[in-house]
Amino acid sequence: MSLNHISKVSLTKIILPFVLLFFFNISFSQNKAEQIDQLVQTYTDYGKFNGSVLVSEQGKVIFKKGYGLANMEWDIPNQPNTKHRLGSITKQFTAMLILQLASVGKLDLHAPITTYLPDYPKSTGDIITTHHLLTHTSGIPNYTAFPRFFQDESRNPFTPDEFVKKFQDSVLDFTPGDKFSYSNSGYFLLGVLIEKISDKTYEEILHENIFTPLNMTDSGFDHHEDILKHRATGYEKRGSNYVNSDYLDMTIPYAAGSIYSTVEDLYLWDQALYTNKLLPKEYMELYFKPHTPAFGRQYAYGWGVGKQAIGTSTDSIYVIGHGGGINGFNTLISRIPEDNSLVVLLNNTGRAPLNAMTNAITAILYDKPFDRPKQSVANSLFAIIEKDGIEAGLAHYNNVKDADDYDLNEGEMNTMGYQLLQSGKVEEAAEVFRLNVEVFPESPNVYDSYAEALMYQGKNDLAIENYKKSVELNPGNQNGIDYLKKLGADVSEYEKVFEVADSILESYVGKYELRPGFILTVTKEGSQLKTQATGQPAFDIFPKSESTFYPKAFQAELHFNINDDGVVDSATLFQGGNEMLAKRVE
Repeated sequence: MSLNHISKVSLTKIILPFVLLFFFNISFSQNKAEQIDQLVQTYTDYGKFNGSVLVSEQGKVIFKKGYGLANMEWDIPNQPNTKHRLGSITKQFTAMLILQLASVGKLDLHAPITTYLPDYPKSTGDIITTHHLLTHTSGIPNYTAFPRFFQDESRNPFTPDEFVKKFQDSVLDFTPGDKFSYSNSGYFLLGVLIEKISDKTYEEILHENIFTPLNMTDSGFDHHEDILKHRATGYEKRGSNYVNSDYLDMTIPYAAGSIYSTVEDLYLWDQALYTNKLLPKEYMELYFKPHTPAFGRQYAYGWGVGKQAIGTSTDSIYVIGHGGGINGFNTLISRIPEDNSLVVLLNNTGRAPLNAMTNAITAILYDKPFDRPKQSVANSLFAIIEKDGIEAGLAHYNNVKDADDYDLNEGEMNTMGYQLLQSGKVEEAAEVFRLNVEVFPESPNVYDSYAEALMYQGKNDLAIENYKKSVELNPGNQNGIDYLKKLGADVSEYEKVFEVADSILESYVGKYELRPGFILTVTKEGSQLKTQATGQPAFDIFPKSESTFYPKAFQAELHFNINDDGVVDSATLFQGGNEMLAKRVE
């Protein structure tokens, strides 16, 4: 990243132009700061953001501010120096510590991890390298995705060696190096490697090698029992109100997610990464080098890298970034090496739309158009139902559902419906699900949810009708089929196998581009079609008709499009209420 600057010239010869340029730059920066403030304040007003923000342009901070409350019980506001849990932003610090060990010859990135962890099971440890762990290509299952993990394990303290035993004997999801699959287990294990090789705790070497040299005095490994000044409390939204997030013992996220920091300290971190203070040049290049496809871009060591659109324009820019999510917090750091710009968003109410916010802020930096925040129809509907009842809620819904400044989102409506259902407001939940069916009639999920509420009401005939509609739209909806059986419905037509000729299956094999750099690959093994999106596992897909297929692992549908010449030239993916056309590229 090069830092733009003005060449030194004789001040006496250009005193007036220089003064004019100086004030122009200040005015321009203030204008951008005002736009950013207005944008983030709108997200805050709409209940979609609560946290701290910092934006730098060409290496200089042009905006930093806190929004909402760091502690809602004492009305303590968020500030730029508020300490937030970072979640998976921790991974870039863990990767830095690993490369520091490699740079001084204490670790070979491509040696088996059993070289340094002799007690790790050899059956897998002998074929897994540190490079695999860094790039999420080890195949070690992600412990946070284990069944009942959060219910059974997340409150209990563990030593690193104790917790490794929770996943070290797991069967690998794939051969190391074959695929990308995001795994907190891999980064937990990197922390153990750091401790074994350095003979210090992860926390000690984190401070010695990064935080202290960079004067990051407001960053550290989070311990629940510590009295930590300016620490934000984590919250989750429940309906129109907030509750304290569930307790999580921080020995569990460990090197995969246990750091806290501030937007100001993360700016110091960002600036240091343009130097060789922490690593020699060749290792800094390795640190950011793209290694494997991930999330539509590439994964380096603890960072996602690649081009991203700027706002709603057709322009794009190369970004180095990573997000994080941990009980009550979600976070995002986005670095733009082209001109040394930075966006940091730390939120302490969970589930904020940080990608959309970062995209809009980036658009402001580059004077590009962007989508303005909108109020949530679902959130406002829920608030009215809670306050004034379902009839008032329905009247409000009809007033705002088509308004330009409101967003009607299938997922948000579904979430609100389930919150009503879980709080015992079955009639109200059924009405919300019914509205979702009306607006998103092509989504199998909305019928499934509506059917569940109808079943709770004892309206079994209507429940059967809606479960059937859900299964017809998504034959892979095993949950719907199971409930139909419980309700005494005939499901034989949904359990029959639809057969497609082998020659037709073969014609679908190829690569389909959903967006630049994000490819859906269709393969065939025997008579079984498989799909695999860039950086994701492969899934079997099953025929619903001769040209429409579905996975059983999740709700989606893939339709192959045939042109006038009888050639398959594209595919359409239906998922989550969205319809995405993918042009065939191979």
